[in-house]
Amino acid sequence: MASPNNPRSMALREVTTRPVRITPRPEENGVQQPVSAWYGCNTLSLRQMRAKLPKSVYQKLAAAIRLGKKLDSDIAPTVAQVIKEWAISRGVSHFTHWFQPQTGLTAEKHDAFLNFDENKLPIESFTGEQLIQSEPDASSFPSGGLRATWEARGYTAWNPSSPVFISETGGTKYLCVPSVFIGYNGEALDEVTPLLRSSDVLSARAMELLEIIGDKGVLRVTTTLGAEQEFFLIDRAHFALRPDLIMANRALVGAPPPRGQQLEDHYFGGIPERVQACISEVELELYKLGVPIVTRHNEVAPCQFEMAPIFEDTDIATDHNQLVMAILRKVALRHGLQAIVAEKPFAGVNGSGKHCNWSMAITSDNDLDGTNLLKPGKTPHQNLRFLMFLAAVLKGVHKHAGLLRAGIATSGNEHRLGANEAPPAIISAFVGSMLTRVIEDIAAAKTSPTNAEQAMLKLGVAKLPEVEQDNTDRNRTSPFAFTGAKFEFRAVGGSQSIAFPVMLLQAAVAEAISDLTEKLRKELKTIKSTDDAVLKVVRAAFKETAAVRFEGNNYADEWVVEAQRRGLLNLRRTPEALAQLTTDEAKSLFKSTGILTSVELESRYHVRLERYIKDILIELHTIQEMVDTQILPASYAYLGSIASAAGQGHAAGINMQPLVDAANATSKLVATLQKKRSELAKVTTKAEALHQDAAAQATYLTSTGCDTMAEVRDAADALELVVGDEYWPLPRYREMLFPV
Repeated sequence: MASPNNPRSMALREVTTRPVRITPRPEENGVQQPVSAWYGCNTLSLRQMRAKLPKSVYQKLAAAIRLGKKLDSDIAPTVAQVIKEWAISRGVSHFTHWFQPQTGLTAEKHDAFLNFDENKLPIESFTGEQLIQSEPDASSFPSGGLRATWEARGYTAWNPSSPVFISETGGTKYLCVPSVFIGYNGEALDEVTPLLRSSDVLSARAMELLEIIGDKGVLRVTTTLGAEQEFFLIDRAHFALRPDLIMANRALVGAPPPRGQQLEDHYFGGIPERVQACISEVELELYKLGVPIVTRHNEVAPCQFEMAPIFEDTDIATDHNQLVMAILRKVALRHGLQAIVAEKPFAGVNGSGKHCNWSMAITSDNDLDGTNLLKPGKTPHQNLRFLMFLAAVLKGVHKHAGLLRAGIATSGNEHRLGANEAPPAIISAFVGSMLTRVIEDIAAAKTSPTNAEQAMLKLGVAKLPEVEQDNTDRNRTSPFAFTGAKFEFRAVGGSQSIAFPVMLLQAAVAEAISDLTEKLRKELKTIKSTDDAVLKVVRAAFKETAAVRFEGNNYADEWVVEAQRRGLLNLRRTPEALAQLTTDEAKSLFKSTGILTSVELESRYHVRLERYIKDILIELHTIQEMVDTQILPASYAYLGSIASAAGQGHAAGINMQPLVDAANATSKLVATLQKKRSELAKVTTKAEALHQDAAAQATYLTSTGCDTMAEVRDAADALELVVGDEYWPLPRYREMLFPV
């Protein structure tokens, strides 16, 4: 048993005696109100603004939000006045342009509403100029070479598609204006700007295709997204004693406990009381911000949980997912817990992903409004439309699988992908048995039928009601699975901003839609029936993309061999995946779509490669410090106690050979760790010497660096299993993952 003065023991006492924090729900006249009564109270929605704005101003703002039109700057002063009055009425004193730089997190600089009039009397002021644009210091944000390090100028610009909201923290309230972040010449310095561009491009190209196939009156095609967020909640007292979790977001050492997740008793189990109280308060905060979280449950690994929202427009869903992560971290601390969204914080148990459920929908003023383009319909034409957009998605994923892999390439996801718990590094698509039969039947036809409707009837797919009921659609091993009316991009990492991987997906699909549109135009020169031409184009696309469709077990070793035979990429390591951003195909995609300029694309590669290098170097230095200052000293102290006990026993005439054997075995383990620690120091020195060649440095770190670090871990974990409990300084897996 650990010593009473051991930090681990003190942490355990704190864990077992901490009371459950109860957060009261909003009440009125002493009666607890339903969520619907106060949902979105900290968000100023377009619906609320309708009652406060002049009709002409509202219509212009609504067009900018709903149809993606350019915001009329003339309406900014009126909108700003409404926003200011609403915020002040809620007790707000400051505002900020809330944006998402390429750090994966959000950023904000607060300014007060306080100003002074011509008589030097204090007033609250918020102008149209302040609403639309701000100028934060951009010098310390990653740019990947988009600007010189001495150039501090950068601009944030209001993104009206995402509603303003009030953040409550530390007893204060401030207004957040969701914004994009751009350089002096308009270069995208953030994650949101390219995402917005990709949404616009995909909409324009999808509308063009819909017009050709006879669906008139479409005003915009939006993409919808629902991001399931997985995370761990461990006790804050344990977290504070783990330098690796603090510095590197994952346990760099730690022997697996006898019990992990093998009993399969955690998934969908009863949520522990402290965790339930914490998640309930997180939901309360999110509901006030209009974030539609509707699902919560235990995940597979011990101390792992998941929250999931209702689908929203992708632009808003991206902001909301950032709020989910931020509020989860903040509220967890109030409950004495630490929220960890990193992909693989604990070796040996499942890691955390962020399943991005993505689809496309029509905005129109007619009966097409709200139509999900990835949902089968009730007529042959509707199903041909569905199959056309399905083909476009498969085509985009097939052609740009390398780019999609680059979009999820992080140091944390490198440990998660392919670990028989998450999709492998091979990007493939799963569509389920029903759709597979449909696709293969269509692709197998040797000649184009004279009538598409008859062909659909013959194939048995004039109606596709079975697709949504096809229970094989939920292939949990697939990185990109069709689930009835959407695709689930399951390979995205738990800590990632979803903006970048979703932008890459939308860029790939937009290009594919354009390609299919051109093919359809060509066919219509010789085929009179549009549906007949659509079926012919769809057939060719299904044949072309056959390699990317896989219905089996993506975890199986056989799939690696089969994927190689099909010509699919298997980019296991992050640096080789990120290199896909520099290929000619990637450059051509972004040049043709205009989503990223060549320098913006190059900057994304450099930012992500640099981040990977920094992550691994932090891990190298952290594990070295832990070995030097915690693990080896604890081992020396334990050996000293054994030697002392052996000496005393020998003097008393007691046979101490078992203790001597234990000491010898422990000494060998210590010697092994010392040797591996010395090797790691040399690796670190060599890695740092490669700093002028980022690609070479990353390659060295991802192979030699990570492999040597794993050897150090093995040696340290072997010692953890033999060093006496009262000497071991680090909270063990069993204590962190199985709190009492």
